[in-house]
Amino acid sequence: MTEQRALETAVLGGGCFWCLEAVFQQVQGVHSVVSGYAGGHVDHPSYRAVCNGDTGHVEVVAVQFDPAVIPYREILDIFFAIHDPTTPDRQGNDVGPQYRSAIFAQTPGQLATAREAIAALDANAVFDAPIVTELVDASAGKVTFWRAEDEHQNYFRDHPAQGYCAFVISPKVAKFRKQFAHRLQG
Repeated sequence: MTEQRALETAVLGGGCFWCLEAVFQQVQGVHSVVSGYAGGHVDHPSYRAVCNGDTGHVEVVAVQFDPAVIPYREILDIFFAIHDPTTPDRQGNDVGPQYRSAIFAQTPGQLATAREAIAALDANAVFDAPIVTELVDASAGKVTFWRAEDEHQNYFRDHPAQGYCAFVISPKVAKFRKQFAHRLQG
C-alpha cells in the first residue's frame, strides 16, 4: 500500500498568471498549477472584469505541492526570483492592480514563513527597492480563489510561440531553469 502524503496549496500573484503557471508547472514536487483570481470583492470574476481593475482581484496561481519534496519556503524562493516584488501594481509592461505582487497564505505557518522570507530578502538587500508584496492571511477562509477561464489554463504550454509567451514568459522560464535546475521535474 502506497503512503498518501498531505499536499499543500500556495496561492501567489506576481504579474500575469501565465508566467507563474509556466514556471511552477516545471517544479519538482508540484502536483498541479491552476490560474485564477483572488483577493477581490466580486464573486465569479471574469478575466475581462479583473483586467478592467474594478474587482480588486489579483491574477494568481494555486500551486498544489508536496511539502516533503519541496518546502513552502522554496516555493517562495522561486516566486521571488521570477518576478519583481518591488513594483506596486506592475510587472514589466503589465500594469494595473491585478498584477500586484501578493501572497495569500493558506495557513498560519505559511503566513509566518512568508513574513520571514520577505524580512530576509529586505535585510539582505536582494532588491534595489523595498518589497511591496501584499501578504494576506487567507487561512480563515475569507479569501476565495476563483479558477480562471479554461483558455487561461496551461497557456504557455499550449501557445509557446505566441508573442507574449515568446518575449515575456520564455525568459522567466529560462531564468528559473538556470537558477533552480536542481528543482526541475524529472
